[in-house]
This record gives sequence, C-alpha cells and structure tokens, in this order.
Amino acid sequence: MSDTCIAFTGGGTGGHVYPGLAVIEKLRERWSGTIIWIGSGKEVERSAVEAAGVEFYAIPSGKLRRSMSLRNVTDAFKVAAGYVAARRLLRAHKPVLLFSKGGYVSVPPCLAAASLGIPVFTHESDVSPGLATRINARRAERILVSWEATLGFLTDYQRARATVTGNPVRQAIANGNADAGRAWLGFSPALPLVLVLGGSQGARQINELVAAILPELAGKAVVAHQLGPGNTPCRPDDPGYRGFEYVREQMADLLAAADVIVGRAGAGTTVEGAASGTAMILVPLAGAGSRGDQVENAETLARAGAAICLTGADANPATLLGALLPLLSSREKRLAMAERARSVLRSDAASTITSLILDRINSTGSIVA
Repeated sequence: MSDTCIAFTGGGTGGHVYPGLAVIEKLRERWSGTIIWIGSGKEVERSAVEAAGVEFYAIPSGKLRRSMSLRNVTDAFKVAAGYVAARRLLRAHKPVLLFSKGGYVSVPPCLAAASLGIPVFTHESDVSPGLATRINARRAERILVSWEATLGFLTDYQRARATVTGNPVRQAIANGNADAGRAWLGFSPALPLVLVLGGSQGARQINELVAAILPELAGKAVVAHQLGPGNTPCRPDDPGYRGFEYVREQMADLLAAADVIVGRAGAGTTVEGAASGTAMILVPLAGAGSRGDQVENAETLARAGAAICLTGADANPATLLGALLPLLSSREKRLAMAERARSVLRSDAASTITSLILDRINSTGSIVA
C-alpha cells in the first residue's frame, strides 16, 4: 500500500543521519510508501534529509549528559517537549515502524513510538552503544549493531533481540569520481592527495596538527582540508592546500580522489573511508569530552590493520608526519590498508537492514513489498 508510512529518527551530527539515508535509499528500491524523518532543528541535519527527498520534522531536543550539570534541568524540559511533539507527529502519520539512528534527538520519538505500540528498530554505529541507544534499546523490538564486539555491551535480554548488520553506507560513496574530486579542488594527479576530515563540526586538534605539518608536505602531497564551520584555512595562499568549512555533494568524489584520509574516528568517517577503499590515519576524540567511542572505533580498525590510530601523546605533529609519509611514498601500503578496511566493512548493511524492516512490516499484513 503506497500510503503506508515508515518514520526515521536520529540526528545531532551527520554521523546519525547519513547511515539512515543509506537505508532509505535501499528501502525505496523495494517499497513505495511514505517516509518521514523526525530530527532536531540543526540545519546540517534538515538539509541532508530534505536533499534526499524525505519530509523532515523538527522537534525540541535536549542533550543527554552523564555528568552533573544545571543544563540537565532545562534539557529535561526539552526532552519532555520533544516527547509530546513526537507523539503528536506519530499519531498523525501512523507509521508502521520507527527506525532510530541514534543521537539525543532520537530518544523522545522512540519513547513515544513505544507508548503507541509502534515497533522500534534502533541502530548503533559505534563499537560501544551511546547513551541514546542504551535508552532506546530498552524498548526496541530489534537492536541492530555494526560490530560483533558491540554484543558484549548488551544484556542477555538485549542480545536476544540484537543483530549484527554492519553500518549502512550511501551508494554514492562507493561510486565517487576521483577526477571530479581533484577538479573540484583544483589539484592535478601529480601528487598524492591527503583528505583531512574533522567531522561535520570540524576538530580543532586535527586542524592544528595539519597546520603544523603542512610545510613538511610541500612537494610530497596536496591537502584538502575540511575545517568545520567558522574556521579559516591554514594556508590559503598555498597552491598545494585547499581548506573549506564543510562539504556534502562532493564528498564521494573527494573520498575517491583521496590517497590517505586523516581524520576523527566517528562511525561516519571510518565506514565511509573503508567503503571508498582509502587508507586512514585516525586521531580519535578522547579525554573528558568523549565517552571513548571514537577510540574504540579507531583501535578496532587498527587491530585489523585497516587504519593507523594516534591517541594521547602519539597525537602530535611528528608522529602524524611519521605515519603519513610512508603511506604517501608507497601505493602498495595504501592499497593493502584499504583492502583490510574493506574486509572489515559489511558492504551489504543497508540491504540487510531493509530486509529486516520489510520482513517486520510484512509480518503484520500491513503491506506487500
């Protein structure tokens, strides 16, 4: 039935949006119903969803914190308001299933869906579940995870409802055009290309590391640098360097053009890097500002020989340069690392999740795929 609806939720960063859009791509190949997305008011979130042709609804959202903070009080009211708004949306659209991609904005819709008897599927991209996933998993009918190791973080009851699917990746990521990527940057193929990614918000630590090693890369590589909103390029007059705040449509082409990625270790960067077959040097967010998920992601890939991980005292200009130069000088080393990364990635994740969603819907007799 074409008027049947499936709701998606998730947000806060691009890493909580793009995997969901990858599932929507596959879902549309097999199903013709309505899809809506319930997210926060962040523009990076809304624009990505609407660009995919999906109707977007913003609800109030409060950040979930483990630490004690006065902001927890005001955010609690936002979460409550988000629950009321999500419940109203779900009652209006009557989705047959809610798929959550995580992030703090996903909690109110998942709670609201459970209260209305709507089945909830929640997906976790990182090795260890985030707080939102831990909350959503209590009421989710299915818990989908990207890594075998994630099962160890779940209770026995939750493991019985869990499936290892891998992390969905948009089809465009594997189909990028390297020539188009270099043309957009204005770089010739004469030198290897280093693509620096700090996530959708950028990363001061990575920006500073790259600024420190740029003089040493002259004549050895060209650098494309995603800086994050409000940050200015390190060396705007350097013909071997191009900095930009954020990139969306060109990302697949830039990944295809890149010889090495230097970046954070959020699930989006690691999985899209692996899908594009690019060697990676990861500088995960660590310390008080992180729950340690990026370190776990990076170390999981490093143990498989699929990336180089620089944490703590190792995240310095000299060590970064020492890791980067051997990769730049050896195509064989880059290809070997990229191949190991591909072997870690489950390339059929989006298809697997789509099948699970349609099997659940079909089991109710609501639609026929």
